[in-house]
Amino acid sequence: MKLGVFAVLFGDKSLEEALDIIAEKGLDSVEIGTGGYPGNSHCNPKELLEDEKKLKAFKHAIDSRGLEISALSCHGNPLHPNSQIQLEHHQQFQDTVRLASKLGVETVITFSGCPGESEYSKFPVWVTCPWPEDHSEVLKWQWDERVIPYWKKQSEFMREHGVRVAIEPHPGFVVYNNETAFRLRNECGDNIGVNFDPSHLFWQQMDPVVGIKEIAKQNALYHFHAKDTAIDQQNTGSNGVLDTKPYSDELNRSWIFRTIGYGHGEETWRQIISALQLVGYQGTISIEHEDSLMSVDEGFQKSVALLKNVLIKEKVGEMWWA
Repeated sequence: MKLGVFAVLFGDKSLEEALDIIAEKGLDSVEIGTGGYPGNSHCNPKELLEDEKKLKAFKHAIDSRGLEISALSCHGNPLHPNSQIQLEHHQQFQDTVRLASKLGVETVITFSGCPGESEYSKFPVWVTCPWPEDHSEVLKWQWDERVIPYWKKQSEFMREHGVRVAIEPHPGFVVYNNETAFRLRNECGDNIGVNFDPSHLFWQQMDPVVGIKEIAKQNALYHFHAKDTAIDQQNTGSNGVLDTKPYSDELNRSWIFRTIGYGHGEETWRQIISALQLVGYQGTISIEHEDSLMSVDEGFQKSVALLKNVLIKEKVGEMWWA
């Protein structure tokens, strides 16, 4: 396995400055944001596709530092009921696929998206329960009329370009757990897999080790994000895990995103890394930072240190077993 980072973490720096930091820490790879909600501060696919000179300079900046691109990421909502947002995120996704093809990058990461509840919606509607029956009817309409038709077409488009998509299961979108990820893959194409991010699963009471094994059996484990979640037992005991308070209201939320090791300890992360090794995952462990209690630099440094320690231990263990 390789150790990398999602470079939007360094969105306030130039591409070259970000890559220097990453290379100096001895990482192997970098995940580049190309649009959607994280933005594209380091890479504008449309611009690079139209200018061969800029494309070569972009590629040289990464190659010359001994790094490789683990994935291009445009986490957006291409099913948004607002046609302007839908078109923008769809175009960013397709431009990202085209750019990945030109760069020889196998994987593009995004969200599944989430439509509204009908033709007349203004905002996405995430269904979380089957009753009253209205909710089940909305869910059926979303999948039959929006989700499946869209992703069937994108599967064909990706196949033409030799690229696969890693959907990140995320609450608020129609794919938010293993079951919904498998449904999308089975309905729309086997070049649709998963970007596995434990942080979105912890608070749903899912077990990452179980999830990794299930997804690997489907040959659908395409990419991995290293991000943690801390659950406040008191707030959760009072209000449950469905929490709409702002992420900045850390004291009162049921859970918040944390730097790895600050939600679940090293033993949990050793088990996760071990599960990745057991299923034969050879890709990148990409560090993602969304910890509002820790600076970017501190979160990055601590994540690298913990993961290097775990990976070294697991590598030694692998040699011992051999």
